Amino acid sequence: MNKVALVTGASRGIGAATVRLAAERGYAVCVNYLRNRAAADAVVKEIEKAGGKAIAVAADVSSELDVAKLFETVDKQLGRVTALVNNAGMLEKQSRLENMDAGRLERVFAANVFGSFFCAREAVKRMSTKHGGAGGAIVNISSVASWIGAPGEYIDYAAAKAAVETMTVGLAKEVGEEGIRVNAVRPSYIYTDIHASGGEPNRVERVKAFVAMKRGGAPEEVARAILWVLSDEASFTTGAILDVTGGR
Repeated sequence: MNKVALVTGASRGIGAATVRLAAERGYAVCVNYLRNRAAADAVVKEIEKAGGKAIAVAADVSSELDVAKLFETVDKQLGRVTALVNNAGMLEKQSRLENMDAGRLERVFAANVFGSFFCAREAVKRMSTKHGGAGGAIVNISSVASWIGAPGEYIDYAAAKAAVETMTVGLAKEVGEEGIRVNAVRPSYIYTDIHASGGEPNRVERVKAFVAMKRGGAPEEVARAILWVLSDEASFTTGAILDVTGGR
């Protein structure tokens, strides 16, 4: 069976590190992105230069229509998805609850929660033995925010990631007999651009003292955990939340 991995939000950070490593390990990969086509194309070219197979596909994971088209494109150009990494996500400027409006909450939950549901749904349709598939693996990317709550910064993002973790456990039980494993990886303070979105680009430097290892993590360290969970080495692992936090 051909190995085909779809990684959402893969033009940078953890997503880009994940598609690079997946390609190294024999997957044909789809680099999903929202707006930054140049960054996604650069990742694809890097993979192709190393001898891998990759395509870049624009899609807003919070849109059911976009997600359906995304999977259809992968079907046509790479084949049926065997691995899905729900990495796309976003947060907004650091804020207390009393300053959060409905628009912000809708955006945060649409990208982080609805997107994971929409993509997992399309993956299940293709992977499940109930639907004629040959099985597969889904990895949802959570955050240590789900555990600490992110008070005074983004409790909305934390709540969204907690919802993703609960979905992970439920879906794992739902499709466990259909050849699909569903797990989550929970990173902590990783050096990526997402902190700039929250208004504090150097946030990792401020909070790394709370980590047992007293440092921030690299996207590649998270990618290695993701690829392990996707691999046959984790064949009896499902419904798990794997911490990649440097110790908390």
